[in-house]
Amino acid sequence: MKKITWIICLLLCAACTMQAKERVIERPPFIAWNSTSIEIDKLVISDTATVAYIKAFYRPKFWIKIAKGSFLADPDGQLYPIRRGIGITLDEEFWMPESGEAEFQLVFPPLPENVTWVDFSEGDTEGAFKIWGIQLDKKAFYKRDLPKEAIVHKINKEATLPVPEFAYGKATVKGKIMDYREGMPQAGRLHLLEPLRWTSSLQEINIHEDGTFEVEIDVITTTPAIFSFPFAQVSCLLAPGKETKVLINPAEYCRQQSQLHKNAKPYGKKAYFEGYLAALQQELSDNTIKTNLAANPRSHFDRIADKDANSVKEYFTELRRNTLQEIEKADMSRAAKEVLAANTDNTTAINILMADDMMKQAHMFTQKLNREQANEYYRDTRIEMPEDFYSVLKELSINTPANLYTPEFAYIALVARRYQELLQKTLGTSEGVLFQTMEALKYYRSIEDFTPLTAEQKATLDALPEPAYKELLTALNNELLRKIEENKKKSGFTVNEVGEVSNEELFSSILAKYKGHVLLVDFWATWCGPCRMANKTMIPMKEELKDKDIIYVYITGETSPKGVWENMIPDIHGEHFRLTNEQYNYLRTNLKIEGVPTYFVVDREGKTTYRSTGFPGTGTMKEQLLKVLN
Repeated sequence: MKKITWIICLLLCAACTMQAKERVIERPPFIAWNSTSIEIDKLVISDTATVAYIKAFYRPKFWIKIAKGSFLADPDGQLYPIRRGIGITLDEEFWMPESGEAEFQLVFPPLPENVTWVDFSEGDTEGAFKIWGIQLDKKAFYKRDLPKEAIVHKINKEATLPVPEFAYGKATVKGKIMDYREGMPQAGRLHLLEPLRWTSSLQEINIHEDGTFEVEIDVITTTPAIFSFPFAQVSCLLAPGKETKVLINPAEYCRQQSQLHKNAKPYGKKAYFEGYLAALQQELSDNTIKTNLAANPRSHFDRIADKDANSVKEYFTELRRNTLQEIEKADMSRAAKEVLAANTDNTTAINILMADDMMKQAHMFTQKLNREQANEYYRDTRIEMPEDFYSVLKELSINTPANLYTPEFAYIALVARRYQELLQKTLGTSEGVLFQTMEALKYYRSIEDFTPLTAEQKATLDALPEPAYKELLTALNNELLRKIEENKKKSGFTVNEVGEVSNEELFSSILAKYKGHVLLVDFWATWCGPCRMANKTMIPMKEELKDKDIIYVYITGETSPKGVWENMIPDIHGEHFRLTNEQYNYLRTNLKIEGVPTYFVVDREGKTTYRSTGFPGTGTMKEQLLKVLN
């Protein structure tokens, strides 16, 4: 009996010793990530293994995948390769349930006791999950000092909004990313939220080894912009001849995006500013009031479905009133409140101007109409708006200089072009910042469509009150003329004719021309922003695969103006076809093309192995092409 008791005691002591050696870190903080889809709920480190308890948050009935090549990396660069998954099979599709939430575990080798943080990575393939700086010592992390550049500006509640100055010149941004280190992404993008270049102004940013970056860009007045990195998005204000300094704190930005950490203690502010209107920029960055009332049209559908026009107007104006009241109560400067109120008015105006279209969409959405029913309803339904419906626009400050500070002024300017006559009549003017911007947009659209400005258009530009518009548009026009001349010397693209062929045989005859090769067929249009962006994004992939047996085939129709198309395709290497409207519409119907861009991957025998409406990303595209090649 004593012997049995002694053995049990030994086993209990051994169990206690094993348990004592386990380190459990609940919801460890982290420095940055490149996806909100997976989070570490708990790390359990023992002498035999490191187990990461994962919570996944992703779209219901869609899948995620964890690669067999995943690993943890410590500060010395030592790698700890994944051993297995529990509740998930590595390299296989893990389908998300209806809830959009799931749990599983990833098992790695044990970590040494002296390791204070690790990175998680699936490797360097595009789209791989990565989490940088997973903290194993939470107390030390919370006690860390912020850098000296992390200056918090005191709010001056009486500060007023300066009137934006117009001048064509360069804005400078000097930035730094906190906790940046080797292995983190080395590039980002600057997106200028200016009405003229809103859909085309993406500028690449290179991040130096110390986390710093610098950008210069031409602007004509106070202009909002967004810095986009895989681990953070930060808004700022630029101005000609002015310097903006920004210190980005990805740990706090990611905490705010996290499902598990969003209620935890903040790690400071997500960004700190110096230079141009630094205090105002700080307030706008810290703001949590949602002033973009047009950001998610579907969020309104249940409230406006099958309501009469006046009820819909009242719904949007009440939403505006409530938002303005929230702004007024906020602990902010007068300047910040004016910007937020202007953004609220911009997006309210968008909802009012597009109300008839939204009412149709709300009906189709709530009634769950299929595609054919929806198309018939949309085509045959006309909603008559009351005569005074748009009079509410007179209450909105959509034509004041304050709008230039707002991120949605670019959106309202583009929407307003379709309603310019209505706005002139309702507001009783054709002058002001909104109308001046709409006038400049006409000329920019011409340049964007590869049509140089005429002598008459140049003369009209002189009539704009602000010369800065003319200077910017003249510079862009000169750049276009230079590009057109360069295009005449470019190669790598071929213009093809389909010849005499019936509509029924059209697509097969195009494919037959390239039989024996792997094809990526791209149905696109020159006016399609996502198409153009995807074409630019795929340039490095095409260069990487240039020695592979792949032919890129681009098909468009007459909605792509011939002159625009001819000047755009020199930068899109591949085989190009421009079909008649009849031919293009036949293919669109016969191939069930629901929108552009639409892609087909075709094998050497002419069989379609993959299709996607919308750009799936270069990672997926490359994977599908290589799958057929191999």
